[in-house]
Amino acid sequence: MRIGKILLSFYSMRNKFFHKIALILIFFSFCLLIPGIFFPILTIKGSITLPLVGTIDLGTETRSIWGTVQYLFETKNYLVASLIFIFSIMVPVIKGSLLLFVLRPGFSKAKGMIFKVIKRIGKWSMADVFVVGVFLAYLASASMQVFQATLEKGFYFFLGYCLISLLATEFIVLNKEKSLTSA
Repeated sequence: MRIGKILLSFYSMRNKFFHKIALILIFFSFCLLIPGIFFPILTIKGSITLPLVGTIDLGTETRSIWGTVQYLFETKNYLVASLIFIFSIMVPVIKGSLLLFVLRPGFSKAKGMIFKVIKRIGKWSMADVFVVGVFLAYLASASMQVFQATLEKGFYFFLGYCLISLLATEFIVLNKEKSLTSA
């Protein structure tokens, strides 16, 4: 009987520890998400070298995720702007808010359903990082040395958000699955 109480106490301490770690990670992920959205994510420089003329600068463009969404709306590319807005801004904010809701005390049926939704949208967390990587690979292979693409600090903030958010989700998954199996 005494060993059971000790194990139950240890299990409770472990759950509280995972809960606190998850809360800290969610807070930290939001702290990374905000600069990840508003800081420049990518700079593209274009130049060409012509015989007798030399190097001609074709221009430089630096954009953040938010700046890209604004630019796409201004140029009437509503579908692409909406997709970037949804997957780069709305999904992360909703996911973080739902994670905070799931961490509230008690485990109800609604929290179980929300938890399943969080696990499903978790796979989309790295979609933007993948898109930027594919875009850079395209520029590197198709540019014929006309364009140079440079990742800016916003990319690293957003990447940090994605990784920390995934880690927080895993702490919650581990904690909730243990809670469900022991109940």
